[in-house]
Amino acid sequence: MENELQNLYEVVLEGKLSAAVPAVQAVIDAGLPASQILDEGLIAPMSEVGSLFEEGEYFVPEMLVSAKTMQSALDILKPHLVKGGVEAIGKVIIGTVKGDLHDIGKNLVGMMLEGAGFEVVDLGINVPPGNFVEAITDDTDIIGLSALLTTTMPSMRLTINALKEAGLRDKVKVIVGGAPVTAAYAEQIGADGFAKDASQAATLAKTLLGR
Repeated sequence: MENELQNLYEVVLEGKLSAAVPAVQAVIDAGLPASQILDEGLIAPMSEVGSLFEEGEYFVPEMLVSAKTMQSALDILKPHLVKGGVEAIGKVIIGTVKGDLHDIGKNLVGMMLEGAGFEVVDLGINVPPGNFVEAITDDTDIIGLSALLTTTMPSMRLTINALKEAGLRDKVKVIVGGAPVTAAYAEQIGADGFAKDASQAATLAKTLLGR
């Protein structure tokens, strides 16, 4: 049983995408609780992937393939998590802001957040402020805004202003990121935090919720 779990850990850590489904199925068939599979077989290796990225051992391609491997395994595990009553540690709505059509960084952030145990709602690209507002539900904890162009960065401020106007700003945390975005800019527009990459975004989200 432990062998199957260790194998799943290594499959995710090393980004063996084709092995993800059989590896997670083997652990499920061994009878381990879905919550343990999630924590020890998916979240734990993604946490190590994040650490390896921070240390310069892994780069974006390695992190991306590990995240895709984790997501492939998670798709198989999700029905068992629901049946077992396992709840996500929080809900995050992400999207690339209006005017910006880039999605690779945003997609990676979404996968890293899922790998950290969050429920993720991805609104896609070119998302107007109003769409973020409309997507918020009572269980939404964090809004994640992405921009890759300096020309679209003002849309982040407009989105935060829209949250204020809708009376929702105090109900959710807002994190921002993307190549041209800085911690100083995040502070200037009133965001709760800035992450320079997907690994930091997952860590920041957990920190903001006290996880």
